[in-house]
Amino acid sequence: MRRASAAFRALKHRNFRLFFGGQIISLVGTWMQTVAQAWLIYRLTGSGALLGLLGFVGQIPIFLLSPPAGLVADRWPRQQVVIATQTASMLLAFILAALTMTGHITGKLGVLEIIILATLLGIVNAFDVPARQSFLIEMVGREDLLNAIALNSSMFNLARVAGPAVAVLVVAVVGESWCFLLNGVSYLAVIAGLFMMRIEKAMPGHDGTSPLEKLREGFRFARHTRPIRALLTLVSVVSFMALPFTVLMPIFAVKILHGGASAYGTLMGAVGVGAMCGALVLASRQELRGLGNIVAYAAMAMGVSLLLFSASHWYWISFTILVLTGFSMMMQFTATNTLIQAMVPDQLRGRVMSIYSMLFLGMSPIGSLLAGWLADRIGAPVTVAIGGLASLVGGVAFARKWPAMRGPARDLVAAQGMMAPAPPSGESPRPS
Repeated sequence: MRRASAAFRALKHRNFRLFFGGQIISLVGTWMQTVAQAWLIYRLTGSGALLGLLGFVGQIPIFLLSPPAGLVADRWPRQQVVIATQTASMLLAFILAALTMTGHITGKLGVLEIIILATLLGIVNAFDVPARQSFLIEMVGREDLLNAIALNSSMFNLARVAGPAVAVLVVAVVGESWCFLLNGVSYLAVIAGLFMMRIEKAMPGHDGTSPLEKLREGFRFARHTRPIRALLTLVSVVSFMALPFTVLMPIFAVKILHGGASAYGTLMGAVGVGAMCGALVLASRQELRGLGNIVAYAAMAMGVSLLLFSASHWYWISFTILVLTGFSMMMQFTATNTLIQAMVPDQLRGRVMSIYSMLFLGMSPIGSLLAGWLADRIGAPVTVAIGGLASLVGGVAFARKWPAMRGPARDLVAAQGMMAPAPPSGESPRPS
């Protein structure tokens, strides 16, 4: 019971409860739109390359705009930034719903309209992600930040399970347009929660330093801090090579596993089930010790699972493997996020988290574009297998380097006052 209570301790904060409740509704809508949008593109064109392009334009703005977005998150009140980005996302969802319901999304012009709206949403997300990530500490304080990060990840992946499942039903009954409409409506919950929050500490004002120098400051810290540099390097490798397997999922559902929209939604849900379990496992932890090893082993496990998935032609075996893929993926990225936030100073949090977002979410679209191109030439299974091998090799390389960085990582965590409660033995916890 104590362990279960500890897993949800960030929910004792009213602001985080408001955020959690609104976000989980909104994220279900977001995943509904993601699944319906990809299915609509594939239904209209049957092209793996266009699936890769959709993933590319939706996330490449994060790669290009995350550094200035991190500066915005460090300079302006994060609550206001998140309200603005969530409102913009809601308006784009309503526009996509209106275009689809009125019959404008047909043929090449319809595909172009989807691509344009996905690009605009990517621009909004570039500013939303670092602001939301760095806003967590203002909602829960320093003592419960690590738990809030894990619960935020579990919320995201609970939505990853529910969203595709609901999307499949909605698409089958009334079509993709209603997924887009329901996504737009779902943003009202999170926007209402954000307006109801009471944030006590305001963000520090501008100190007169030029924006360019502020950007350089964040990059210098990430580049010269060895543990953070190693974590970000592994994130970039896995995001570029391995994560694009999701954009090829319609091909696996239809051509390899001989299913349809239902099979596609279920496979995406399997990834979400595993990811949610991984996030909850980390949420129950009360210390940082072992997170570095978790990052390494999770990257290796993800690589092995993708190699197995690429070779499977049986639906339920593929489903089971994807649960492991989601579990290991979320263990790696949540542990990485936790370690970085534990080591970064508050005044650099937005900028360093924007670099993390740039590599985590921004490298994936470039990989998606490459994966779509490769899938049309060498096949989706071989493409996914290459990504799995890269993740496996990256995890092994990180495991060999991390032991030399445990001491510097422990010192950084202590300097930020982010040490977790001591274990029963009285030994001070430390990242390792």
